[in-house]
Amino acid sequence: MDKSSSVPPAPSGPAGHRHRDRHGRGMRGPVAPPQVPLAASRAETFDSLVHDSAERLRRRLPQLASVDFAVQEVPWLGGGQTPEPVDAVPLGGVVRGRRGRPDRIVVYRRPVELRSRDREERAQLVHEVCVEQAADLLGLAPESVDPRYGQE
Repeated sequence: MDKSSSVPPAPSGPAGHRHRDRHGRGMRGPVAPPQVPLAASRAETFDSLVHDSAERLRRRLPQLASVDFAVQEVPWLGGGQTPEPVDAVPLGGVVRGRRGRPDRIVVYRRPVELRSRDREERAQLVHEVCVEQAADLLGLAPESVDPRYGQE
């Protein structure tokens, strides 16, 4: 055998100990560095969609400057001792401010994710929910909050 084609032996000892992955899992550790979008969780990505939509609406309607936009995992449908039957799961809601607290528009992450196939459709649905809830809060038609509502 030719020495130039031989593979050097694996280093021995604790510092050079090589570990074979016998379970076929491949690389260990993070797949991408933290600044790459792959490192963002689904919840973080969803939060950024709501934040982007809120900023678009605030630029258009200054009266939304004092309104909080929030994300909740799922809607809380309770309220009484016996649960009422629900026809449809809401995608968002408005919480009126009390005792000095600002009004809040809430987008429910899981129902929106279940109704959208990909990131683009999810971003569009998040914006539609934000527009609908802002319209409800301000007592306006959704088309007056965003003229492109329902056209995308």
